[in-house]
Parts: sequence; structure tokens; C-alpha cells
Amino acid sequence: MSTWTEHELRFLDLGDARLEERAVQLVDALAARPEASVPQATVSWAATKAAYRFWDNDRVDPQDLYDAQRDSLLTRLPAPGPLLALQDTTDLNFTAHPRTRGLGYLGRATQHGLWVHSALLADADGVPLGLLHQHVWTRDPAELGKRQDRDRKETADKESQRWLDAQAATHRALPPGRPVITVADREADFYDLFAAPRAAYQHLLIRVRSRRRVRHELRLLGAAVAASPARGQIRVLVSRQPGRPARAAVLTLRFLEVVLEPPANHPRRSQLRPLPLTAVLAVEEEPPPGQKPLHWLLLTTREVPDFAAAVQVVRYYSLRWLVERYHFTLKSGCRIEELQLETADRLRRALATYALVAWRLLWLTYQARAHPEGSCTTVLEADEWQVLQQQFPAEAVAAGEAPSLGQAVRWIARLGGFLARRRDGEPGVQVLWRGLRRLADLVTGWRLAQAHAPPTVVGNV
Repeated sequence: MSTWTEHELRFLDLGDARLEERAVQLVDALAARPEASVPQATVSWAATKAAYRFWDNDRVDPQDLYDAQRDSLLTRLPAPGPLLALQDTTDLNFTAHPRTRGLGYLGRATQHGLWVHSALLADADGVPLGLLHQHVWTRDPAELGKRQDRDRKETADKESQRWLDAQAATHRALPPGRPVITVADREADFYDLFAAPRAAYQHLLIRVRSRRRVRHELRLLGAAVAASPARGQIRVLVSRQPGRPARAAVLTLRFLEVVLEPPANHPRRSQLRPLPLTAVLAVEEEPPPGQKPLHWLLLTTREVPDFAAAVQVVRYYSLRWLVERYHFTLKSGCRIEELQLETADRLRRALATYALVAWRLLWLTYQARAHPEGSCTTVLEADEWQVLQQQFPAEAVAAGEAPSLGQAVRWIARLGGFLARRRDGEPGVQVLWRGLRRLADLVTGWRLAQAHAPPTVVGNV
């Protein structure tokens, strides 16, 4: 059993030591072969049956699994400095599994599944530290087509409440006084989130719509900021997306202190106060041919007194896509949408189990980039890195000496198809999850060979 799994789940309390041991064994098996089906990952029929029984057990509360992961995360917070709570929503589509009970509708009435909202904590260097909060829900089919009715409801009665709940969970979890910035896209652009009580060291950074009313002669937020003088340019790396290669973009920055007016359609508009905020506009004025220019209009509760502070705001927002990569890893790396479980409750338990697996894949990828000189022994067992050295003997370090984290991760990625050419840059999460699966198979063979090796005879018989 992997020591990292035991370490990460050391705070798990399910009220039954056997259930807790089964959880560790299950996460360990899934982390070794994240792309595999449950029977492939667990290998034996007994272990596969135990996995399904675990997810079927009403005594297993998914929140207990989340709490254990959060408590472990809080023990490895980096040195004092700002943390980023990256929020995002995704759906899990189980339309292909019509026998699963308890699902709700997704984008249309014919699609069925779960909605998932996550708050992923990252440090200022862009290393994902772990999952702080995850909310899972279904949409009642009876509510389909009633968007106009939802617009007249209080936030507490709408799905928008998930952003406030995730922010509150973030603030409760972190030590008092620890600076944290909640970062989110335009789904989080609503008045009540900006107006929610926060301590002076707790901030928001939200991408917003341009047609927000502000106290300015031009009246609209986007027009007001665009009319302010350009303060300088920065270069940012735009991540690869389907149909769009990774590239560097030059952004022109503008920033302006604004006063945000309460929305006209808010049910309590007369009781609401205007909010002083800072707007930062980052625009790509000369995109490559055929590419849509970047256009980020951001609102933040942080002060932005100069160009350096505006650059920091844009850089923090550029890290928001890490939570999208987390959801991508859950769906494509862990293949959670391929699970064929009978009920939504079982899927919720499975999701809470895979949450740790997906985070570890993402953390390995970015920790190796940010701190390649670190030792791989913090994430790999001795026989795992020894097998890697046997697989790549020409690049191995001195016998008996563990390779660096950066080297070990590149070897794992090469097992997953990473070519490691100069122009390939650093390996991504996809080649890493494929490489981990192959490494698990190699280590299994290594252990079997060691167990069945003939005894060494010393001296004369």
C-alpha cells in the first residue's frame, strides 16, 4: 500500500476502521491506474467487489472523504503569502447510463447527470494544493424552463448560492489572517457575491460582463475602463484548448477604481449599497491570424495602486484555468463519467473518492514544474523510482540515489508517450496519467519477480 495514500487520508473518520482501510486501499488502486476501469484498477474480483460495496454503503458519507482531504491539505500550506481559491462548475454526463437512478437534467431535458462545483486551492506559483470544497447536486426536472422565475428569487434560493457557500467554506477552512483570493469566471458575476461580508485579508477576483452599471459618466463598466489610459503591456501564456494551440499573448492593461451599482432586477435593490471595487481590463490588441483575441474584464476587491499590482491581478486570474484542468482530469483522466453505478448516491461517493486521485495527478504535474529539484521520495515508493531507473538506465543517477521529482515525473510521462523533445516543453497531465498506469504494471511485475526470485546462496553447503 502506498504511504502517500495513507498520509493523505490519515484524518479520515468513517466510524469504522475497516471502512477507513478499504478507502485507503481503493484510492491507492485508483491512483496507480487512473485511466483504468474499476475492475482493471483493483485487479482482483474480491477488491473490485469491495470497491462497489464501499460506494453502496450508506455509512460512507462523501463529506467525510472531502473533510479528510481538506484537513490533510491544511497541514501543507506554503509559507505565508496569498493563496488562490479557484472556483468552477462542471457537469458529469451519465446519459449513456439510463439505468442510473436519481440523476437530474443537464443542459437539456434529454441529458442526465450531476452538477459539480469545486473550490481548488492553489499557491501563488500555480501549484494546486488540494480540494477545499465540492458541492454536488441535481436539477429537478420540474424546474426545467423556469429561468424567468429564478431571476426573481433570492440568491439563497438559486444555484448561484454555490459560489457564496464555496467562499464561506474557504474562509472557514483557512487559518485566520491567511490572505486568500477567490478567483472565478463570469458565472460568479453577481452582486451578492461582491457584497458578502469578508475580512480585510479575504478578496475576490472575478471576470465580469461589460454592461454592469457603475457611477461614471459613461455609466457602463466596460466603457468606463476602456476609456481610461493604457498603463502598459504584459506577456502571458495562453493554455492549449481544443482547437487552439498554446501561445504567448501580449495584453494591454488598464485599471480604474469604480463604484458598482446594485442591479436593477434585484428583489431588494432599494436596501442595497453601491460597492467600491477596482476594475482591470486586459486586452490582446494584435492576436495571431484566425485567433480570437483575449479580453479579460476583471473586478477585484484588492487595491490596485499601480501597474505592478495590475500585472499581479492578471497573473492570478490566468491561474483560474487550473480548476478547469482539475475537472478535465476527473472526467478524462479518471473517466468518472464511464462509471456504471445504479444510483446517484453511489456516484457521489465515487466522486469523493476520485477527487483525491484527480488532485494528485494535477499536483504531480505542476509541482514538478515549480519545484523540479525536490526529491521524488515524497510522492513515489522506493520500488517505483527504482523501476523508473531500470527503465531509463542511461539517465539514472548514482546507484541507490533517488532521482529528483522533475526527472521522475518526466520518466513517468515518457512511459505515457511524452517524447521529451526540446520543443515539447514540460509534460502535461494526460501523458502523466497514462504513464502512471504503465508504471503500476511495471512495478507489479518487479514485485512478483522479487517475490519469486530464488534465494541467494552464500558460502558452501
